[in-house]
Amino acid sequence: MKAPAPALEATATAAPMVELRGIDKYFGAVHVLKSIDLEIPRGQVVVVLGPSGSGKSTLCRTINRLESVTSGSVSIDGQPLPVEGRELSALRADVGMVFQQFNLFPHMTCQDNVALAPRKVRGENKHLAAQKALELLERVGIADQAHKYPLQLSGGQQQRVAIARALAMKPKVMLFDEPTSALDPEMVNEVLDVMSALARDGMTMLVVTHEMGFARQAADRVIFMADGSVVEDTTPAAFFANPATDRARNFLARVLQH
Repeated sequence: MKAPAPALEATATAAPMVELRGIDKYFGAVHVLKSIDLEIPRGQVVVVLGPSGSGKSTLCRTINRLESVTSGSVSIDGQPLPVEGRELSALRADVGMVFQQFNLFPHMTCQDNVALAPRKVRGENKHLAAQKALELLERVGIADQAHKYPLQLSGGQQQRVAIARALAMKPKVMLFDEPTSALDPEMVNEVLDVMSALARDGMTMLVVTHEMGFARQAADRVIFMADGSVVEDTTPAAFFANPATDRARNFLARVLQH
């Protein structure tokens, strides 16, 4: 079980780690995100749930401008996210992201995949970056696979390499966009275990997932989305025991019966 997040009183004077204000997003005529206001205090784990097409992944991707917004603002650790340019790249380095697909370079070893960004973006020494990469692979439980290539690994192992790669930039916040949806069922838990350990260590996280067990055990907060809007924003205990809306009750009835 994750330890409780710091009391709100203790962080009241600090800027939220992530802040979204008045976020609207259109794809053509389709209104995908509707007036989203969201704050994530540092150290908090937020799980975003909802049916397909509710805007969950788009919301996740707006936080580091992988998706531009039609209107509204995004701030990371009190700094507004620039629209483009070098400043955007610098601020993006503070936001680690793990996708459904692993997006590893197949021609590079796992260790080299993890060491690449610190070398290219941070300018770290090659040997230091390699040592830190090995330590991160140890942290996610696959240091013994360091010199293998991604296609020699299982899907779960590849996703753990992807998590280590994101951690290599020492991010202030980690975003996970359906990180287990491309995995065979027997590989899901090994990835969720790594994510749960990050949560216990105090990493600020926003996780888009359908894994209800992770939401119950690791989250400080559950956000339920439908039709591009935040419908509920509450604790896991309250959401699973007594959802406040028919949309959430119907969603849980469908996903929990399987």
